[in-house]
Amino acid sequence: MGYTPKVIELLKGKANVSRPKTNCGPTTFYLQSLDKWLGDTRWDVIHFNAGLHDLCYRSPSAKAYGNRDKVNGTLSVSLEQYQKNLETIVLRLKKTGAKIIFANTTVVPEGEPGRKVGDDLRYNEVAAKVMARYGIGVNDLHALTASFSSSEFRKKRGDVHF
Repeated sequence: MGYTPKVIELLKGKANVSRPKTNCGPTTFYLQSLDKWLGDTRWDVIHFNAGLHDLCYRSPSAKAYGNRDKVNGTLSVSLEQYQKNLETIVLRLKKTGAKIIFANTTVVPEGEPGRKVGDDLRYNEVAAKVMARYGIGVNDLHALTASFSSSEFRKKRGDVHF
């Protein structure tokens, strides 16, 4: 969501760029929404991302934005379920005939209240295996964001959004 306006600007006159008008959230939400998001459009390229919402721990009583709580919360989507969900998503996207590109999960920094440092690597490892199995290219946002200074993230220490 945050970098879409910049991508639209950079590709103006070269490509029509669009995205769902919502936060796509965890892969469980993808599975419920994907057909609606794809609609009847003939897509040439689909660049998608998943993972940060899947590896988030949430608790209804947590005070952090989004009820994030990696100490007392429950993991949104297990690693095993994430793999299965990605496989289902990829198979559906491949039916469009579009070139598919997966953007892996960005860095989980120290201080993030609902995500554990290192889970980003574990979820990306699973995603990489799924994408390799189906011949999907990976845009390595993890490596990119690992090179960012903390000032390039949107909010305070621990924010996962750049």
